[in-house]
Amino acid sequence: MKATPTLVMIPCFAGAPWQLNSLTHLQGRNMRTLRLPDDVHDLETLADFLADQVRDLQSYVLVGDSYGAVASLAFATRQPRGLAGLVLSGGFAKSPITSPLLKALAALAPFFPGPFYRQATLRIHAAQLASSFDNEGEVPWSVAKSRAFFVEKTPHRAYVNRMRSIERADYTGLLARIAVPTLILTPEEDKLIGELAAKVLLAGIRGSQEVVMPRTGHMFRFSHPGAYSLEISKFLERAAL
Repeated sequence: MKATPTLVMIPCFAGAPWQLNSLTHLQGRNMRTLRLPDDVHDLETLADFLADQVRDLQSYVLVGDSYGAVASLAFATRQPRGLAGLVLSGGFAKSPITSPLLKALAALAPFFPGPFYRQATLRIHAAQLASSFDNEGEVPWSVAKSRAFFVEKTPHRAYVNRMRSIERADYTGLLARIAVPTLILTPEEDKLIGELAAKVLLAGIRGSQEVVMPRTGHMFRFSHPGAYSLEISKFLERAAL
C-alpha cells in the first residue's frame, strides 16, 4: 500500500520552525518542521542537513518557504529516496537580490553585529519583505512584525551565513533533475524575489504548476496561513499525495 507522505516544512531565511497549528487545511496530515542550523554557509551542506532530517521517512513532501524553498531545491536535485512531492513558496533557483542597497547591506553585514544588525540591517531587510497587501491578511502583517520576528529568531551569524550561501547558489541548470509533482506558490506582489524567479522554476521543473495567490506578499505564509495551507492541500489532492 502506498505510504501517505509526511509534510516536512523547511523554514524561511529567519530559520525558525513553522507554526504548524496555523496551517488549518493541513491539520489532518502528518507534518514536521525543524530549525535551520545557524553555522551553515553553503546550500549543499544545508542539503546534507535536510537529508538527515528525513532519513527516517519512507515518503515525504518538502514544503519550502523563501530561503527554505531554495534549500529544498538543493536537496531535491539529488533525487533523494522517498521524495514524493515539492512545494516551493516565494522561492528561487538563483539569488534574486538585484537591489544595490541589499547587495551593499549583505557586504557590510558581517562587520556590524549588535545594534547595527538589529536596528539597521533588519529594518532594511524587513522593508524589502513588505507588500501593500500585508495588513489585509488573516493575520495582519507589517514591517515591524517582520523585523521583530528576525530579531527574536535569527542570530547575526546565521543571517551572514545564509546571505553567503545565496550569493554562491545557482540551481537553474539542475532543475530538470526534479521529477516529482511540484507546486510553485507565488504571492501577487513580491518585490524581494520578483516575477522572473517563478518563471525560471516553471520552465526548469517538468510538469510543475504555479498558483498565484491574489492580494498577498512575500510573507504570505505568516499573513494568510489558512489560504496558504488550502492551496497546498488542493495540490496534494490533485497529485494524489
